[in-house]
This record gives sequence, structure tokens and C-alpha cells, in this order.
Amino acid sequence: MFDSNTTPKYQRMLESELERVLINLKTEMVSTEDYKKTLSLVEKLHALMDKEKPRAVSKDAMLNVAANLVGIILIIRHENVNVIASKALQFVVRTKV
Repeated sequence: MFDSNTTPKYQRMLESELERVLINLKTEMVSTEDYKKTLSLVEKLHALMDKEKPRAVSKDAMLNVAANLVGIILIIRHENVNVIASKALQFVVRTKV
């Protein structure tokens, strides 16, 4: 489901289009107007590919989630052993969106 090795369809399409434009760029003469147009198209495709990349989850966020889960598990275990009703869940850090 969350396999990072598979690339989305739009990413593959952008890569194939970029490859096609680069092959076309090799055939153009550097001093022509077509070369400049093709080069600007390459720059636009690169910008699209950079913008479309998914953002990775930061290590700080993952550490925060893991710490919260450990805290919740510890609170639940403590309340299973000591049947005192507490409001211990208020100490769990809430995420700021």
C-alpha cells in the first residue's frame, strides 16, 4: 500500500515526456530558436517533476508519534493495574496542524 518503490502514473508520464524532449533537444542546433523553446520546455518539465514529488515524513514527526503511542500504552497499562480513574490522557501531546 505504501510501497515507496512504485512511482505514480503522472510521475512516469512526466519522466517519459522529459526523455522525449531531451532526445529532441539533441537534434536541434544550439543557435536556433527551436533549441531555446525546447530548453524552456525541459525547464518547465523539471519544475513540474520537482513540485509533484511527495513530501517525506520528518524524523521529528515520527519520533513524536512513537513517543505519544508509548505514553498512551503506559497510561493504559497503569490504569489496568491500578483501577483509579485518572485524567492522564491530558498529558499526551496534541499535534499542531
